[in-house]
This record gives sequence, C-alpha cells and structure tokens, in this order.
Amino acid sequence: MTGVREWIQTAREERWGMMTDLVFAILWVTGVDLIVRLLDGPDWARYMFMAAGIVAYFGLVWSFEAAKQTQ
Repeated sequence: MTGVREWIQTAREERWGMMTDLVFAILWVTGVDLIVRLLDGPDWARYMFMAAGIVAYFGLVWSFEAAKQTQ
C-alpha cells in the first residue's frame, strides 16, 4: 500500500506540472493531426512534427523555469 500512497502524494504535489504536461500533449497532438489532415500531408511529416513536440515540450519547461528564476 505504501507505493499507492506515495504515488497519490506525488500526484498531489505535482498536480500543476502534470496538468501542464497533459494539456501540452493534447494540444500538440491535436494541432499536428489537424494540420496534417487539412494539408493532406504524408505520414513522415506527421511523425516529424510529433518528434518536434518533444523539443517543443522541453523548450516550454525551460521557459517556465527561466521565468520562475527571474521572479
């Protein structure tokens, strides 16, 4: 039971970070899917944009941390 309690405690402490991750992932995947469908793009373009989402995510996290340090 300790593992479950620790997981719940961690989730409560990190709720905004987890929510940000989830919202970013949903928006990124939805945006890429819409762009590729509207432009009738090839599959490799979809995968390229999905991989670019990893870089974009770390850029978002880095900018949040930089903003926190300047305050």
